[in-house]
Amino acid sequence: MLAVEGEGAWGARLWVFGYGSLVWRPSIPFVEREPAWIDGFSRRFWQGSTDHRGVPGAPGRVVTLVPEAGARCWGMAYRVSPADAAAVLAVLDHREQGGYERRDLVLRFREREPVPGLAYVATPENPNYLGPATLEAIAAQVRVSRGPSGVNVEYVLGLANALRAMGADDEHVFALASLVQSQDGAG
Repeated sequence: MLAVEGEGAWGARLWVFGYGSLVWRPSIPFVEREPAWIDGFSRRFWQGSTDHRGVPGAPGRVVTLVPEAGARCWGMAYRVSPADAAAVLAVLDHREQGGYERRDLVLRFREREPVPGLAYVATPENPNYLGPATLEAIAAQVRVSRGPSGVNVEYVLGLANALRAMGADDEHVFALASLVQSQDGAG
């Protein structure tokens, strides 16, 4: 049930997979981090954020994972020490409370064996789920959204820059970042 390697309640290692702001702004203690991917999911800006990158009545757009056969989603895997595991999960449960739930996944790496991991995923059943929209509509919403964690544009560009730095490809994120930047320049 819990994504850990080893024996015991917390096991030897807890691995957390970040595919949104956790890629570039983890704010959790970790022993190591490494680029990783999961198979069978695409990252999409289909989740509303009313607690970080937007506010109630004016949500920002943040990412979630959407099942897609044959897809690969790159992100950052964080190994958390057993001593920090409970505290890290409590922090992430609070940070991701706006519609996300824990999901067990298999994390894959360039130069090591796969490990069990967990990620926070927003499903269509949560009240903040916005669902699909055109990239132009998503970009327009991102451009004007801001919340307690900052402007939504920062989230999009931070994620795009971090993915480029790790050599990961994500057409959805890069196309949205390009649109947001062109709107910034036109604004």
